[in-house]
Amino acid sequence: MRKCNNMKKSIILWICLQVFGPGSIAQSFSKMMKPKPAIVSYTFRNQFAKDMPGTLDYIKSLGIDNIEFSNLFGQVAEDIRVMIDRRGIRCTSFGVSYDDIIQKRSSVIENAKKLGASYVRVAWVPHTEPWNIETAKKTAAVFNEIGKDLKSHGLVFAYHNHGYEFEPYQKATLFDVLVEETNPEYVSFEIDILWVQHPGQDPAKLIKKYPKRFKLMHVKDLKKGIVGDLSGKTPTENDVTVGTGQIDIKKVMKAAKRSSIEHFYIEDENDNSWNQVPLSIAFLKNGK
Repeated sequence: MRKCNNMKKSIILWICLQVFGPGSIAQSFSKMMKPKPAIVSYTFRNQFAKDMPGTLDYIKSLGIDNIEFSNLFGQVAEDIRVMIDRRGIRCTSFGVSYDDIIQKRSSVIENAKKLGASYVRVAWVPHTEPWNIETAKKTAAVFNEIGKDLKSHGLVFAYHNHGYEFEPYQKATLFDVLVEETNPEYVSFEIDILWVQHPGQDPAKLIKKYPKRFKLMHVKDLKKGIVGDLSGKTPTENDVTVGTGQIDIKKVMKAAKRSSIEHFYIEDENDNSWNQVPLSIAFLKNGK
């Protein structure tokens, strides 16, 4: 009878794995978030520039095995891939400049594939004047073309908001125009929650508004008392340990659970990020 019961349990486990996949029964990172936090290379940009192997070792020691490279730091993609593979780290997203995705796209695609990334992300559209409706619609058209091309190479294009897109327009913002004018088959979004909060928006509400368009997140926090604007700029010291700033992180993560966001990259631009990131991970784990 005991053998029969064990066999039944094995069959049930096998069925769960087949229907839901291994992730369905895997333990969540915390009550706040299911996947483990990942990290953006820009967080440790100074350390990466001096010692990439040592910086990767530190990242691994934090329990992080997922990275978004936003720079190659003078290395070649093949060598970086070897270094991360040796450490059991994967690159899921590759951040590039707008100019590079326009002018050096073949190189971008090649590097993304060599790194093993699924996403190619752009975080800033060059501009000298505040965004207007013409700019938003023109940018959307360009993004649709980029995304269609990347999709033909097995990659997903994602745009990372940076604050200036939230210029008011009618009863919404130009970010809404950008989302509505882009084709979901070709364009996804990476929500940077600081750059939603800084221009006076609510990141949790934005996720709820577009739950299927956001695929990636930059997890960060904005210093209390800072009054933002639409410039897309703030001193790096205004990046603080997650959970200590003005963003309601728990509310954001609750909304994210009901979205299509796959990867949660900690981004900390503060010069003290080396010491702040472990505390941010602890907050995401324990909620305090």
